[in-house]
Amino acid sequence: MTIHREGYKTIAIATLLFGFINITYFYFFSASLPEFGWVIFFLTLFLLLFLISFFRIPNRKHTIDDKLIIAPADGKVVVIEEMFDKEYFKAKRLQVSIFMSPANVHVNRNPISGEVLYSQYHKGKYLVAWNPKSSTENERHSVVLKKNDKEILVKQIAGALAKRIVNYLQPGQKVEQTNEFGFIKFGSRVDLLLPVGTKIKVELNQSVQGGVTVIADL
Repeated sequence: MTIHREGYKTIAIATLLFGFINITYFYFFSASLPEFGWVIFFLTLFLLLFLISFFRIPNRKHTIDDKLIIAPADGKVVVIEEMFDKEYFKAKRLQVSIFMSPANVHVNRNPISGEVLYSQYHKGKYLVAWNPKSSTENERHSVVLKKNDKEILVKQIAGALAKRIVNYLQPGQKVEQTNEFGFIKFGSRVDLLLPVGTKIKVELNQSVQGGVTVIADL
């Protein structure tokens, strides 16, 4: 396991705060309230370990197959339905949505290899990520990838706790399946917009792993 570079600054600040809070309490208050000092220590230690865990990148064997669409994120499948895409395709698409809780790995990975046709950030609200309106009203970043004659849209969506979406892709860029393309800080969601008729390989409420689980045939 390694730590994602997006977490270096956050973890460094959290470590300094952990040390400052506990050292300050030890020198000024431990004599009068020693039991409360242990409460503060374990609470701040838990928060620090949670942050480290949040930015983890686990060691995994990724699924590489040009005929398959691979999960772009860890989490639970919360939506599989047809919808009308107003942003890019201006047509019906098949939407598969993955909800990421704060406990999930938050690295986002390319579901297919191909060329980046579109990459656009949108300001928005911070509705809870499982709210259907979050796909079109929340802060989000949309990317369209093309492989041969197939185009799919991958949408990173901020949730109630997520306040920063990171996306590294630019139009014209060539990408490889399962390579990292972005990161979302804290609870969030990723939508895949696929051609209608795509054969889906997952079910509602199924847990998936980014870069590993097969979502659909390409």
